[in-house]
Amino acid sequence: MAVNTIDAKMLAKMFLAGAQNLESKKEWINELNVFPVPDGDTGTNMTLTIMSAARDVATMDSNNDLDMKSLAKAISSGSLRGARGNSGVILSQLFRGFSKVIREEETLDIPVLAQACERAVETAYKAVMKPKEGTILTVAKGASQKARELADDGETDLEKFIGAVIEQAEYVLSQTPEMLPVLKQAGVVDSGGQGLIQVLKGAYEAFLGKEISFQAAETLSTAGAPFSAGSAQAQAEADIKFGYCTEFIIMLSKTFNIKQEMDFKAYLESIGDSIVVVADDDVVKVHVHTNDPGMAIQKALKYGALSNMKIDNMRLEHHEKVVKMAEKEAEQEAARKEKEQAAQEAAAERKKAGFIAVSVGEGINAIFKDLGVDHIIEGGQTMNPSTEDVLNAVDKVNAETIYVLPNNKNIILAANQAKYLTEDKHIVVIPTKTIAQGITAIINFMPDAEEAENEAAMTEAIGSVKTGEVTYAVRDTVIDSYEIHQGDYMGIGDEGILAVGGTVASVTFDMIGKMMDEDMELISIYYGQDTPEEEAEELKAQVEEKYPSCDVELQYGGQPIYYYIVSVE
Repeated sequence: MAVNTIDAKMLAKMFLAGAQNLESKKEWINELNVFPVPDGDTGTNMTLTIMSAARDVATMDSNNDLDMKSLAKAISSGSLRGARGNSGVILSQLFRGFSKVIREEETLDIPVLAQACERAVETAYKAVMKPKEGTILTVAKGASQKARELADDGETDLEKFIGAVIEQAEYVLSQTPEMLPVLKQAGVVDSGGQGLIQVLKGAYEAFLGKEISFQAAETLSTAGAPFSAGSAQAQAEADIKFGYCTEFIIMLSKTFNIKQEMDFKAYLESIGDSIVVVADDDVVKVHVHTNDPGMAIQKALKYGALSNMKIDNMRLEHHEKVVKMAEKEAEQEAARKEKEQAAQEAAAERKKAGFIAVSVGEGINAIFKDLGVDHIIEGGQTMNPSTEDVLNAVDKVNAETIYVLPNNKNIILAANQAKYLTEDKHIVVIPTKTIAQGITAIINFMPDAEEAENEAAMTEAIGSVKTGEVTYAVRDTVIDSYEIHQGDYMGIGDEGILAVGGTVASVTFDMIGKMMDEDMELISIYYGQDTPEEEAEELKAQVEEKYPSCDVELQYGGQPIYYYIVSVE
């Protein structure tokens, strides 16, 4: 019998299942990222975003206080505050638009869902200053257009409706390489679009009757972080129920549709846990924890040949994990105490202007502090701070106007979202995309000038700065006509790859050369925590010899991941 409506209880179940499906596939989605840098990737950012809302939804459901209005508020508010990175912010805006339509309904039918999808896409597009096709936005728009088409055709069966919408979204995703040449060159589809589809697929599975573990979702709601596995003490006392981590790829020789995928997952759940089954064209990636890997392998052989098989004994790895967790907990406790102290210091007399900067690295943090930054948000490329992180920082700065320096292009949207959620203080987001731009921006702040004048001057100043960053590749890819292999060193400029090579020094020197022109007067070099000071001094000497008309400054940045951050202006 066809199902024609969705109530709040079912929608909550679908949302939690979508969140869990995204979480289980976040590393696979991360691998789709075009740039092979060790950063805070799309899958991670989208997962942290949706899990922020999932914690609230799980708590509501466990208390049996669900209605559509409160559910819509939990989904919208939780995802907005937890949004990280551009992909996470866009996902939160999709939820926000969707929630605006459904919150006044008792149940959802196809016409309401089509309207909600359209509002979701409209809201997300408005949140992005320069929307780019071939991204998560395009996939969402394709799904929305299919939803409207089916609603106008009079479709009433939700099973057919949701299946057709997902099928269309997958088709649009497959076309994203034709819209963005950088995707085609790297041989991948858009990672944000793939993340959205995994949310939809998880929700569809729940609608079709697959049971999800609300206990797992409730655990997420009380953990200190979305993926917290508990304390080191709890881990030490925990019994590993299934001892073998089993992974392999099925090279399909038979049809593997959604129904067969659900049946295969159900079998794996009967012999283990931590199930991940990712179907992509003619291959299926499988991950399961089980006490009998042979049973999983035998079942998989019914669908095709196997490759990339890997079986690890997790009990042998358990002790090392417990030790590492204990060390991490100690670091978190120290960070908590430091934040408490910062909050107490922020209780001083209210001033006219204050500053928040996103930064990482002992040396760079000290530079920002010396320049007058009131609060540092630890993060950046390797972990994009959330909207809530920015809001918490705003609470700690006692000023009438607070200037926020995101210092990363993937944090600007989250900072702007925090701006619109703040009511008692005036927030100005200076769109700094790099650490070097952030330093230039605050240097150009004029204490006696009006806010509008400062915003204009700081924004104009960052346009004169070129930035380069040197790191290593975490995967093989082809980008900007460079063939890059895992372990290569890369020099990345404002618009893309500038240099690739086998040594940090040569890549940095070549990168600086690509950044220079006859108008440049100052070269600033910040060396990271993994770069010896003597090597940095040698590089400075080479640069001074090559560019005698420029001032060359060398400072300790202490940043992880990036051996050097260089600015020229």
